[in-house]
Amino acid sequence: MTKADLARSIAQKHNLTQKEAVRVVDAILETISEALAEGRKVELRGFGSFTVKKRPGRTARNPKTGDRVYVPPKATPAFKASKALKNLLDEATVPASTIGAGATEEETEPHDPDFPSER
Repeated sequence: MTKADLARSIAQKHNLTQKEAVRVVDAILETISEALAEGRKVELRGFGSFTVKKRPGRTARNPKTGDRVYVPPKATPAFKASKALKNLLDEATVPASTIGAGATEEETEPHDPDFPSER
């Protein structure tokens, strides 16, 4: 789902115009981004929480030249789903074709060692 899809869904469910829904979505995302930039935690009960994780600086190697390179400290956003969201996802029906990236139906079935593979 894209930001436009989200706005369209909100507009339909809450009898808003598309422009109003886009403004709502933009305002929410901007407010979350600003709070994270200030180092604050954003908690949406029943959905999850957004935090900022700080990664320390480190020495790495350039894979092409093998030279040592200093990687400066970084702040990265992190999301942790709430228990309610996890339970909702566990209860949802997920088609087998979406399990694993590019998994075929054959790959999602258990392997029988007594039956030779056709591959």
